[in-house]
Amino acid sequence: MSAEATGERKVVLRTTNLVAGYVPEVNILNGVDIEVRDGEIVTIVGPNGAGKSTLIKTVFGLLRPREGKIELHGEDISGEKPHTITRRGMSYVPQLDNVFPTLTVEENLEMGAIARKGTDKQERIAAMYELFPRLGERRRQPAGTMSGGERQMVAMARALMPDPQVLLLDEPSAGLAPAFVDAIFEKVQEINSTGVTMLMVEQNARRALAMSHRGYVLDLGKNRFEGRGIDLIHDPKVAELYLGGGARVDQAAEAEATIAEAGAVEGEQAHED
Repeated sequence: MSAEATGERKVVLRTTNLVAGYVPEVNILNGVDIEVRDGEIVTIVGPNGAGKSTLIKTVFGLLRPREGKIELHGEDISGEKPHTITRRGMSYVPQLDNVFPTLTVEENLEMGAIARKGTDKQERIAAMYELFPRLGERRRQPAGTMSGGERQMVAMARALMPDPQVLLLDEPSAGLAPAFVDAIFEKVQEINSTGVTMLMVEQNARRALAMSHRGYVLDLGKNRFEGRGIDLIHDPKVAELYLGGGARVDQAAEAEATIAEAGAVEGEQAHED
């Protein structure tokens, strides 16, 4: 029975038993399986060194898989070059060095349009200025002179210039001021609402999972947990091991409340005596 017939979203991106690494005989990914369905936000979380960014880079062709398969819209793209993958409808926003610093905002966007033939450049630029009004106001400003949050907006807008169906984001909120963190997450949701499917690696795990349809927890290059974003947040084991000890914090808060309640009861009893 088809996904449409069962009411499920169609899988647009899938990795199967993905193995990859940077140096010979040392694997960072050790058999990772993920699925991203049409219209979803899927977030990858896990400790440092878990292989999160390596997964994104391998999916986008920046790192060749040693084993396993990567499928986009049901077609095997394992080992294809990034420019070929972009033409297939998937874009990538790296965590670092994600703008051309000496080029203006508008020139950065124009560079994004080169990646996919047939793109109406002016129409797409206008759409990006509507999505990111701040960039329209600074269209003549060199990207390298902008704040970290503004540069992240430029990077996201440039990646959207080819009008991709799938967008990969690597740590979009890393190093940003709190106000820009909020703005970036709002833009992620706004972009997704237009129909763009998104796979994101994010250090702000709780915030990212809360807005995600589903999530995966990686550890030592392997799948550890998966499920709906909100379910992962409330899983005590996931919270304790991977979300900053949230479960322990919640338990401590409950214990404090119980102690306070007991103290209040004792106080009342003492007063009655």
